Amino acid sequence: MLVVSRAEVESLLDLDALRAAVGAAMRAVSAGSVSMPPRIAAIVPDRGLVAAMPAYLPDPDQVAVKLVTLFPGNTTLPTHQALIVVFSPDTGEPIALLDGTSITVARTAAASALSAELLARPDSSTLAILGTGEQARAHAHALVRVRPIRTILVAGRSPERVHALVDELSSLPADVRAVPSFAEASKEADIVCATTHSPEPIVHLESLRTGAHVISVGYNTAGREVDSATVAASIVVVESREAVLAAPPSGANDLRVPIDEGLIGPDHIHAELGELVAGTRPGRTSPDQITLYKSVGIAAQDAAAAGLVLEAARAVGAGRDITM
Repeated sequence: MLVVSRAEVESLLDLDALRAAVGAAMRAVSAGSVSMPPRIAAIVPDRGLVAAMPAYLPDPDQVAVKLVTLFPGNTTLPTHQALIVVFSPDTGEPIALLDGTSITVARTAAASALSAELLARPDSSTLAILGTGEQARAHAHALVRVRPIRTILVAGRSPERVHALVDELSSLPADVRAVPSFAEASKEADIVCATTHSPEPIVHLESLRTGAHVISVGYNTAGREVDSATVAASIVVVESREAVLAAPPSGANDLRVPIDEGLIGPDHIHAELGELVAGTRPGRTSPDQITLYKSVGIAAQDAAAAGLVLEAARAVGAGRDITM
């Protein structure tokens, strides 16, 4: 079995190839050709959860399972930590063990970049990054690849972390600035990217520009990132209707709350990402529309990314073979 470390995974993943692979996986999910049961999770009271996410992708022939923990209180470690096991689709033999933490970060950002490619206005030039963790960093790097971003505004609850992230992102071809609040960052942005574990909404309709594209990848079992008014006013796109509407601890409170409030129904979800990729549903039809991509993360994305890593590792001789 090939073991591939986090540093190796990060060096092997090509962001453009990953975005394409995630797009193909999303198209397969929406076409119904992927076997992907709902994730199951065990709650660790007052600390976090551990979840299992299996998937089979028919093209390429890929079987993988991710084991992932979410501990929002982590400060020195990532809040998400994971391992991915890849199995032979012919014999069921485990053939690879990959760091899943870096894959989770990268595939999430790749899917968000795909949503911007499909939904954000082509002239989007200002990006607001709400949050200061690994997802914030990864999303900045992924989103500048799909839209002509000239300004990146970073906001978070810790000024020290905000300024550290600004310094880190200074290598990107954009003017990167710290701003004092989530609302101020949102008001100036064409693309608003929320990457927090906030229990209270940090994206509010009154703080959004006309025609903004909103991305929300944050998760908190007790709360949500996006307020009900934004959801109700937006063209909403998700990875999977089933996944986003699943009962706690899966799914997205961002959508469940306005449904429970009677503001919207489940049919308010305009499309799955794969339907936009396939062209079976339209995306933005007006520059004035607000679009919202709400991500909960699905196993098909992990399997697609794991396949890319394994292929690249074999090509360059990366990883270490072990006998179980």
